[in-house]
Amino acid sequence: MTDLRFTRRRFLRGAGVLLALPLLNCLSAKSARAARLPRLRRMLLISNNLGVLPKPFFPQETGRDYELSPYLAPLADFRDDFTVFSGLSHPGVVGGHSTENCFLTAARGPTKSGFRNQISLDQFAAEKLGPVTRFPTLNLGVNIDKANRSLAWTRDGVLLPAEDSAPALFQKMFVRGDAAAVQKQLKKLEERGSILDALLDDTKQFSRNLGRDDKSRLDQYLTSVREIEERLQTAREWELRPKPTTTVSTPVDIQDHKLFFEKFDLMLSMAQLALESDSTRIVTLMVDAFATPAFKLGDNQNTTTDYHNLSHHGQADDKVRQLEEADHRQIALLKKLLQSLADKPDGDERLLDRTMILFGSNMGDANTHDNTNLPILLAGGGFRHGRHLAFKRDNNMPLCNLFVSMLQNMGLEADAFGSSSGTLNEINT
Repeated sequence: MTDLRFTRRRFLRGAGVLLALPLLNCLSAKSARAARLPRLRRMLLISNNLGVLPKPFFPQETGRDYELSPYLAPLADFRDDFTVFSGLSHPGVVGGHSTENCFLTAARGPTKSGFRNQISLDQFAAEKLGPVTRFPTLNLGVNIDKANRSLAWTRDGVLLPAEDSAPALFQKMFVRGDAAAVQKQLKKLEERGSILDALLDDTKQFSRNLGRDDKSRLDQYLTSVREIEERLQTAREWELRPKPTTTVSTPVDIQDHKLFFEKFDLMLSMAQLALESDSTRIVTLMVDAFATPAFKLGDNQNTTTDYHNLSHHGQADDKVRQLEEADHRQIALLKKLLQSLADKPDGDERLLDRTMILFGSNMGDANTHDNTNLPILLAGGGFRHGRHLAFKRDNNMPLCNLFVSMLQNMGLEADAFGSSSGTLNEINT
């Protein structure tokens, strides 16, 4: 009987190359049940731009038998469902808070004159995946400064604003307008398409008298226009299809930035709802602690100052205590998410087994503006978890090596991303 684990992707990894094999009979034999239940992979990418306190986060021991750190101890029930990493960062991505927009891009030199960001992991994955869902990706935020911060960036280095309203996201995913509203939206899409058509005609005429270099630049521009055309066509097709249904009620918006953890919890729930309804396979969530004022820690307790000021604690006992409590609240929300995903069946597996959850930050230590030794935790997705994988603290492994492994886990043909120097296959062995 054919071993269903012997997939085309596994064969390519074993050979150490990335080539498109023909569909061989031995690789295509699948049970009827497997054919009915495709093995979908999803990813949820979460970053708090002020990170966590490093000492209570990182375990002291490495390998499979490591002792859980104070922060990871509450996740003991999911020990075999996550891997914690140390010694990972983005080479050349330094500059304190300026690195927050580079967490998923690895673009070097964010503080240098003329800096331009590059494509983020989620958008790169969406390009590879194609239009298989209504939304190629969903980019979410908590207390986020939409105009200046985002985890999602286009191939041209343009910021994609995050959605921070749960009701607006819910309507986008599940509420379909009447026939008139649908036609109005289709007309808008057609108008945009006609503008692009006219633009293409004009540029073709203009290109006749250009030199070779200018023609090359124009060709690149036209390629971008054609890609936009394709996305418009896809949007038209999805507009005509019915939206999924849900038994979940429309969420109530939380606008008070002081209710930081309540908002965080709500957006994690919305992210899960998006993934389990297959509205998208890729979600990003930036937790903008930098823009968060003094916030609620407990039922009758607020922090004494804003999140950013707390992060520059200077070892002051009261600030460290508040940060530790805030970090524990974050881990509690992560545990709640893991439990919810583990409780949801997805074919013959758990939703957790088919969903990669990356939790991390661009800050290794916000107190000193250190952008090395980033706190990184990866859960779910079918990897061989249960370890602390430690790399050199003085010469970090590129975080993008992990990103490449995650792309491959989604079944995408990718052998490089950002500053990667290879893959991080330790999570597969």
